[in-house]
Amino acid sequence: MVLPILKYGNPLLRAKGLEVGEVDDRTRKLAEDMLDTMRAANGVGLAAQQVGVPLQLAVIDVIGVEDRPSEMIVDGTTLEVGAFMPLILLNPRLELSEQEEEGVEGCLSFPEISGEIVRASKVKVTAKKLDGTSVEFEARGLLSRALQHEVDHLHGILFIDRMNSAMRTSLAGKLKRLQRVTRA
Repeated sequence: MVLPILKYGNPLLRAKGLEVGEVDDRTRKLAEDMLDTMRAANGVGLAAQQVGVPLQLAVIDVIGVEDRPSEMIVDGTTLEVGAFMPLILLNPRLELSEQEEEGVEGCLSFPEISGEIVRASKVKVTAKKLDGTSVEFEARGLLSRALQHEVDHLHGILFIDRMNSAMRTSLAGKLKRLQRVTRA
């Protein structure tokens, strides 16, 4: 089922997600609905906060994005990313590389708004999967960026918080309009 995506200005987007304990049918249904919602909106990631649920649950699928490649590394071996998509991650934790890179980001909660964001070029991820097992891998490229973006959401951090002041200033009018529409 496709769920409504909260827009900037909704206070739930700033909520810090609670850790997911035991996975039950509600958690599995939420993850399935989040995947449907993300795909319907042509996104590559979605956090539970964006559908109004303050949980540490994110979904990601970078398949089909040809102009922004992704790498997934497990135990030092680069694997075919497509074999692992979509990702459904519970309670994800990231270790960020010191090397950074700038790239364009958008967000489903900020329609028609994007900006240059500096992020770590590589991340190491540890998380739980829906079946309760743990997963650990490293990511580069779009997958790394998407993971950082979604994990930020799980902690109430929005991509505009990562923009430099000049970028935020240039978007101020659009952001205020979006907030007004959201609160109306």
